[in-house]
Amino acid sequence: MRERAAQATRDGILRAAIKVFARHGYDGGRIEQISKAAGSYDRMIYYYFGSKEGLFTEVLEEIYRRFNDAEAKLEIDLERPLAALEKVVRFVCSYYRDHPEFVTLLNTENLHDGRHIARSMRAREYSSPAIGVIAKVLASGKEKGVFRAGLRARDVYLMVASMGYFYQSNRYTLSAFLGEDLATPRAQGEWEAFVVEAVCTAVASGEGVTRSHSAGAAQTRHRASGC
Repeated sequence: MRERAAQATRDGILRAAIKVFARHGYDGGRIEQISKAAGSYDRMIYYYFGSKEGLFTEVLEEIYRRFNDAEAKLEIDLERPLAALEKVVRFVCSYYRDHPEFVTLLNTENLHDGRHIARSMRAREYSSPAIGVIAKVLASGKEKGVFRAGLRARDVYLMVASMGYFYQSNRYTLSAFLGEDLATPRAQGEWEAFVVEAVCTAVASGEGVTRSHSAGAAQTRHRASGC
């Protein structure tokens, strides 16, 4: 009973910390703000996490864990590698879009040169599943002659993550720069379709696959423009 109560207190502090750090950044997020949001006390934060730095490190671990848990729920058919890859790409794009705290907290950590996540003993644990999913899809696609040889799952992961992340993290400045609202459902849908097409074209083994996917992506963009 006491263990469950302690875990509930810890989890509540972690949830509150995610919200406070996402809103105020690492430097602006204060311990007293977090304890108040969690309905707890400052001393409990130090008891469970040791310090503000330790708490922020666990916040980063938690958001990566949530991402992996969500991705693990994807139903991927390795017998259809092209469709499987498209599902992964759409998942990443939509996750960044639907979880702005994920993008904001990663921005904050990069402003601090990644010093908190570098201290994490679990960072590599969280990267392996994300890359592992893509590795399985690429292996299936290569075996079936759909994807070209020589592809690295790490590179494809970086391509997908960078295209999805950059759009979301810079959508406000880009909207002002380009003179269009990149946060609208239509704009989001068109970009997601473009990313899918770009990734699938990059890994395709031949013109037939490229043309087939390009046609599908064009239909997706058409549907997005009608939103």
